[in-house]
Amino acid sequence: MSSRPRRSNLLSFHRPTLHLERAPIPVLKPESKQCLQTLLHYRPPKQRVNYPKSRSAAVLVALFVGRYGDLYVLLSRRASTLRTYAGDTSLPGGKWEPRDRNLEQTARREAFEEIGLPIDNRKVPLLCILEPFIAGSPGQLIVTPVVVLVLDKTIKPILNTPEVASLFSHPLAALLHSEPPFATEQEMLELKYHTHHDVDWRGRGKVRMHRFLTGREAGGTKPIFGFTAGVLIRVATIGYGREPDFDVYTPDQPSQEERIAFELQVNPILREACRTEGIDPDKAPEPSSLRTARRSDGPRGHRRRAVRSKL
Repeated sequence: MSSRPRRSNLLSFHRPTLHLERAPIPVLKPESKQCLQTLLHYRPPKQRVNYPKSRSAAVLVALFVGRYGDLYVLLSRRASTLRTYAGDTSLPGGKWEPRDRNLEQTARREAFEEIGLPIDNRKVPLLCILEPFIAGSPGQLIVTPVVVLVLDKTIKPILNTPEVASLFSHPLAALLHSEPPFATEQEMLELKYHTHHDVDWRGRGKVRMHRFLTGREAGGTKPIFGFTAGVLIRVATIGYGREPDFDVYTPDQPSQEERIAFELQVNPILREACRTEGIDPDKAPEPSSLRTARRSDGPRGHRRRAVRSKL
């Protein structure tokens, strides 16, 4: 009999049972309704890379319907006193803990602790769970986005002030556009709403980092950028079923799955966590073997748009 610890599936979650027709949503634009329906039916591709629970984390992408039927996402401004990423614009989330049954519960627990969002899946039902992202510097965490819909409009935020300075929202569809969804303030006229820069990733290709203004920069709020921007672009692309009006990826950008597989080969923290949990990191797929496979998060969109341009 094997003495290795039994691994539970952190990506298991209850099937969403939300029926939009019966949900307490007073106004919902057709585009917003289609977005929610698409997210409800989304299932991430089966992951081919095993990674340790102790290096797993989750973020909550909490959507809600605005006054005129558009979808917005809740974002927080991290406290300026935090040791890491102080003052950054972020999504609620954190590391998996042994008391969490799965990563959905991790994301919900962290959102409750940070901003007081109820864990009750009747008030905040699940829409879908996305494929994992690599995060941290260097990539020491594998982070899974959990997408939910806030139905209860009576919920009042309760901020954990040592961690969260403020809470605000941003239109989800605006993550697909290079032009701002808000009137630009005079002092912000010279700044572009969307910008990006490409960084070398371990000598294996360039990774594109995106940045979106929030319209609150004059008050000290930082733009949406990096990991948070990447997650929200992915959610918006899936939900609205179209590519952004800018190039999301560089031509040689490795997918998230490739990057996770490579980190398991070279990152000592991940490798040690794997061995502790009975996972052989040397049995992870070669990153190059994942490059030609069907992608859900990488340059597939770049290639798809390139093909369209030839038609």
